[in-house]
Amino acid sequence: MASSITFSVLPSSSSLSALSFRNRRTHLSQTPKFCKPLIVKASISVDYSSSSVAGTSTKNNNWLWKYKDNSVNIYYEEHDKGSDEPCKNILMIPTISDVSTVEEWRSVAKDIAGRSGKVNYRTAIVDWPGLGYSDRPKLDYNADVMEKFLVDFINAPDGPVNNSDKDLVVFGGGHAATIAVRAAKKGLVKPTAIASIAPTWAGPLPIVFGRDSSMETRYGFLRGTLRAPAVGWMMYNVLVSNEKSIQSQYKSHVYADPEKVTPDIIESRYALTKRQGARYVPAAFLTGLLDPVKSREEFVQLFAELEDRIPCLVLATAGSPKRSKAEMEALREAKGVNKYVEVPGALLPQEEYPEIVAEQLYRFLQEIYEL
Repeated sequence: MASSITFSVLPSSSSLSALSFRNRRTHLSQTPKFCKPLIVKASISVDYSSSSVAGTSTKNNNWLWKYKDNSVNIYYEEHDKGSDEPCKNILMIPTISDVSTVEEWRSVAKDIAGRSGKVNYRTAIVDWPGLGYSDRPKLDYNADVMEKFLVDFINAPDGPVNNSDKDLVVFGGGHAATIAVRAAKKGLVKPTAIASIAPTWAGPLPIVFGRDSSMETRYGFLRGTLRAPAVGWMMYNVLVSNEKSIQSQYKSHVYADPEKVTPDIIESRYALTKRQGARYVPAAFLTGLLDPVKSREEFVQLFAELEDRIPCLVLATAGSPKRSKAEMEALREAKGVNKYVEVPGALLPQEEYPEIVAEQLYRFLQEIYEL
């Protein structure tokens, strides 16, 4: 298989880590005031004494995204207390990977929506086009397409998170976080605040092998092969769509604690790789087409553009792979990052340690809305 791809080195499962990685308020005085980035190291213990967790109501639905000549059914779900009380809206976006799914955010969404405090929250989780339970058409996926989707979803007058009142908080993981920040930097979306959970920007092959012209040619060949009929499915089954590969990647770097990788998780993720059109987005992601920037400098500058405009929390993880960890560390005292917190976990802390992530995100919300 290595020779057919023409890579001089066959990427190991760790090299393919990202395959399984993966509004501004009207009154500035209402946003959290940090003289400089606040750096915190979160404890594994969680104290719920200041806010109780109640039951939540869940609604599953689809939204039709019109893109060029395509109509794409987008899956999303909403969590709230099921009452008529006013709520602040939160959009949660899954980490982009071949097994990306709303499931990774579900526990956090229910936790925050169910809390009793001064402010009520309604949480929505959406699957990207081509991933999770959304339709998977054969589009020419790249970072611009994904950004376009996110912008349309947030700004649509008939959308699930209509942001006409500019009062929406966005939580994203991995590449999703960086795409959200990029859209905010351009002014295409105007959230009240953004939280980036284990943010990343480079696909697995470019971060390992680089982006010179020779490698870009090889990436193009691999991408074309993965998208092709018959042989594309064969290669996809070898690289991605098998339970042993998914389990290996989850245990080595997606989760920090291998004991937390249960058979149910692997079965659920494996099923996602068998959906029609499942290989198209991974083909783009693996080869760097979904990378929202091309360098660490650009990555850091994206966040810097948020300074004095949109409060930003970065949740880095203690157990991330070395290369991903280095990119998160670059944001530790970066401009535009109001608060930097290190939590347990690797590339999917919102699923592996949902209680800890929910607690940190809830504290961020309190700083925004309750000061």
